[in-house]
Amino acid sequence: MNQEITAPGTSAHQFTVPLSATHRGARLARLLAAEQLRSWGMPLDPAQLIVAELATNAAVHGRVPGRSFRLALTVTAHGVLCIEVTDTRGESLPTRPDASSEPAESGYGLLLVEELADRWGVRGGPVPTKTVWAELDLAFTE
Repeated sequence: MNQEITAPGTSAHQFTVPLSATHRGARLARLLAAEQLRSWGMPLDPAQLIVAELATNAAVHGRVPGRSFRLALTVTAHGVLCIEVTDTRGESLPTRPDASSEPAESGYGLLLVEELADRWGVRGGPVPTKTVWAELDLAFTE
């Protein structure tokens, strides 16, 4: 289930895990991400908050019954933490939040990601998936 891969020249650390597209799976994504970051000697915040929001979105908005979502964490050799959450609802794309408008009752997640991440976005494919990603520039070198 859990995999750690080190590929010379491409990333310093990599972790990926499939999780059930449920609230329990989203909670487990946050806990596993925190444990993985701890094992790499990295700060937990704001990464675990971003993981929590993206995983919750995958469980709530990207859920297809019987299908899981995937969490991936990668630390590049250039000191960037990339958080990726892939779900199987590629046709349901998140939109960039508008900070000037009032979010819906449950619309604060991507606004939080927008504020905490250095960069974030969405990429499609392969069909039927999409990946929502966020990057954090790390303040230390390994």
